[in-house]
Amino acid sequence: MAKKSMIAREVKRQKLVDKYATKRAELKGIARDQSRPMEERFKAQLKLAKLPRNSSATRLHNRCQLTGRPHAYYRKLKVSRIALRELGSSGHIPGMVKSSW
Repeated sequence: MAKKSMIAREVKRQKLVDKYATKRAELKGIARDQSRPMEERFKAQLKLAKLPRNSSATRLHNRCQLTGRPHAYYRKLKVSRIALRELGSSGHIPGMVKSSW
């Protein structure tokens, strides 16, 4: 189980990303538009820099939904390898059986 503070920090970051997603997209669009004047693009870049750092999607880290583990994360299932094995062994994932040979 991950530290509660790390899980809470990740939830806080996710909320900031969701809150500022449209504003960031608009400012990035303005800053990248070559047809706009240079001053306008520069102002958009400055406004983008004033937004909270944690509102950037690249600051997010994938964590297991059950345990909060940051490593060995399966994106498709949103769980770690350990949680996946436990769910499979207990029969909560249809079609998944523990291999043995």
